[in-house]
Amino acid sequence: MSNTNRMAAVAALLGDPARANILNALMDGRALTAKELAFAAHVSPQTASGHLARLTDAALLAAEKQGRHRYFRLASPLVGQMLEAVMAVAGPEPATQTSWRGGEALRTARTCYDHLAGRLGVALADSLIHQGHLLLSADGGELTPTGHDLMERFGAAAPAGKRVFCRPCLDWSERRPHLAGGLGAALAIRCLDLAWIRRQRDSRAVTITETGRQGFAATFGIDMTQG
Repeated sequence: MSNTNRMAAVAALLGDPARANILNALMDGRALTAKELAFAAHVSPQTASGHLARLTDAALLAAEKQGRHRYFRLASPLVGQMLEAVMAVAGPEPATQTSWRGGEALRTARTCYDHLAGRLGVALADSLIHQGHLLLSADGGELTPTGHDLMERFGAAAPAGKRVFCRPCLDWSERRPHLAGGLGAALAIRCLDLAWIRRQRDSRAVTITETGRQGFAATFGIDMTQG
């Protein structure tokens, strides 16, 4: 299959509302069962099974069996990046709409696969760049010496390995980049470990705690009091 045909095939998979709902439900990096994904897609288990098979065959989802259940997750961070970019390209809400479709909690802070997005994610990227801790281009990002020192003190050193260390990911609500890759994941994990943020049930939104508001201000100079 040619690259253009492959692109058309992937686009066709994303074009179905049920499959789009399934992919969106997995955007926070969790693994969910077919039953849970059927509920998220608003379809019957039988219909969901067909959609999951197509998404898995296209290498958009990965599946693993544990006990009696089969769990599905996004096949890679690249799939999450693609979905976030599609959401951004889809454009802003119509001017006549009085509220943002995702709700203010989702717009303020959420996960994008395994890294932070929304106002919080973009603010973290801006802070690191403007304070000279991070050099970020369209191709990727690199910490400066002061950035390495900051991440070491913060306890968010990105793990070594084949994964891209840092790259920009276009934020679909803010239309500006937040940080993905190993560094973005390390920041998100550390913020969760410190209880600066906590996950919201059945949502990609995360709550910024009072401890987190103080921590983001003291460590990164970020004011999230309105979040």
